[in-house]
Amino acid sequence: MQLFDKSDALAALTALAHPVRLDVFRALVQVGPEGVTPTELATRVQPELKQSTLATYLKELVGAGLVVNERAGRNAVYRAAYAQMDAVVGYLTENCCAGAPCAVASPQAACGC
Repeated sequence: MQLFDKSDALAALTALAHPVRLDVFRALVQVGPEGVTPTELATRVQPELKQSTLATYLKELVGAGLVVNERAGRNAVYRAAYAQMDAVVGYLTENCCAGAPCAVASPQAACGC
């Protein structure tokens, strides 16, 4: 398994540095591990969002490792990659508090996913 490094953090943060992509990722986190189809995801994020635009946003998030997808019959199902999300938070907080006992909680996902 490859370690999470600065380039991984930059890829994830770059993918999240767009208002709608951030909304898409947060919606996937809220849905939980069962995931959601692009049509349902668009309804949750912005009903007027074009499928082609959503596909582009999802491609960016998948490329950054923040989202995974798989086929379920005729549909694609997208899920948040909770381990990668935790790795981003862990990378950002890894050396916080100058080595003193930290007030920041563990970077585990609050939902336990």
